[in-house]
Amino acid sequence: MNFLQNTHFGTSLLLCLVAFSYWSFVILPSNSPSFLMDEICDNALDDDEDGLIDLNDPDCECEVIEPVSLIPNPSFEEMDCCPEDRSQLDCATGGVQASDPTTDYLHTCGWMGWDDFPPPQPFPDGQGVMGFRDGRVRNGLDPEPGWKEYAGACLAQPMLAGVTYRFEFHVGFVSFASSPPIFITFFGTDDCDNIPFGQGDEFFGCPTNGPGWQELGNVLVSGGPGNKWVQTFIEVTPETDIAAIAIGPSCTLSNNPSSTYYFFDNLVLADEESFDYEISEITHPCDEDFLIEVPPNDEFEYQWYLDGVALIGETESAISQMYGEGAYQVQIMDSEGNCRVTQIYNRDIPFTTTYIAETICNEDAYVFGQDQISASGVYVDTFKTVDNCDSIVTLDLEVLGFFNDTLSARIFEGEQFDVGPNSYDQEGVYTANLVSSLGCDSLILLDLSFYNVYVPNVFSPNFDGINDYFEILGQDADILEAKLSVYDRWGAHLFTGNKWDGNYRGDPVNPGVYVYVFQVTMSDGKQRQFSGSVT
Repeated sequence: MNFLQNTHFGTSLLLCLVAFSYWSFVILPSNSPSFLMDEICDNALDDDEDGLIDLNDPDCECEVIEPVSLIPNPSFEEMDCCPEDRSQLDCATGGVQASDPTTDYLHTCGWMGWDDFPPPQPFPDGQGVMGFRDGRVRNGLDPEPGWKEYAGACLAQPMLAGVTYRFEFHVGFVSFASSPPIFITFFGTDDCDNIPFGQGDEFFGCPTNGPGWQELGNVLVSGGPGNKWVQTFIEVTPETDIAAIAIGPSCTLSNNPSSTYYFFDNLVLADEESFDYEISEITHPCDEDFLIEVPPNDEFEYQWYLDGVALIGETESAISQMYGEGAYQVQIMDSEGNCRVTQIYNRDIPFTTTYIAETICNEDAYVFGQDQISASGVYVDTFKTVDNCDSIVTLDLEVLGFFNDTLSARIFEGEQFDVGPNSYDQEGVYTANLVSSLGCDSLILLDLSFYNVYVPNVFSPNFDGINDYFEILGQDADILEAKLSVYDRWGAHLFTGNKWDGNYRGDPVNPGVYVYVFQVTMSDGKQRQFSGSVT
């Protein structure tokens, strides 16, 4: 009895424990196993199932290594207004026109630059850039080599004497003709009151032409034949504290035969150590073998990420391959287990856009890539530049048909009328085959006749209604204007007007021979002169 009772009690207890365990398992939130597992930050998995992976998860926060530029608003993204025209750098917050010749502010919200100087796109950082000149040619005729445009800034903190700084920036090029290689030059001053400089003098030139400025460094930059951005840098160790800077062309006068233009973006000025862990490009961004890297260090461990998600196997200082467009970062772990992560490198494959308007003859064809086009229309195709970048070209083609026209003209006997290379001096109907400046054939039907104009050699101003006036005679539609001058045989001027009644100062002149000159403007707009004598 006791054995059975004990057995029954034990069975009941076991059943209760099983039931308790069962219900305890069911009651646990099945969609919240984060209580059971932490996020692993380098396996490209959402380990804690909170919808966030690797660096995107707050559990994987790491100190970002990012140079903080001493130049305010270094990428021209902060705005006080949207630029609507040239010379509006003041629309960029803190933007300073350092020189009297004004730089330009371009932004995708509004003004995007001069038609002759299209900026390369996309912009390196954001939606705003600055444009500047190194000399210009006014109206295509008058060179102005002293016209130099600079951007300037009062620094957030002074550059300290004896400290090495790195000034890193992007330069934009239009083309080799419009943006030849240029020495980008970095200037500094110990007083923010020295900007702007050269006020009131458009040809003041570089900052060191005035007091208080010094050249800190320069670098030769070339964009080659393409419309593109080039990233470069200048390293300087100032001998005195620098409170304000200016950036632009060198002091050497430009000898370019045409106007030149360039762009700036992403002006990062910081102490050299801030750049130690910056992602840099190994080759051109459009190269098939394009790669990126950070400076190697044998004491560090590396992990690459794309859009915050770990790239499995990418654990070297240089990435082994690219994984498409997006935001790349590297997590760096030192020997003491301290975690740091680089700032984002945005991989955007560059491309250019070009608009071409062409006119051809009806029997010709325009070669567009692999196609030969002979019909009017708008065509779009993608080509490769010398740097292997995509170039999207829009062709607006007009095909001229065979031109056929009728032309009526009048001349005086002894004159000739020209139609292209052909000349005609007799009345008649002619056909002329012409070739236009484009090389297109055309047919002109010419109806040529003489003006019917007559100048009499005698008149009788006796007011009998017959030949009372001396005047040029012809169809009114042919003669637009006639001016008559009359002289006696000794050259004394007697009359000026349309027609002469034989009087001089109200009295009839003596019968005789007088000299006349007619200035006549005919219906073709040309002026002729007739002279002779009248009795």
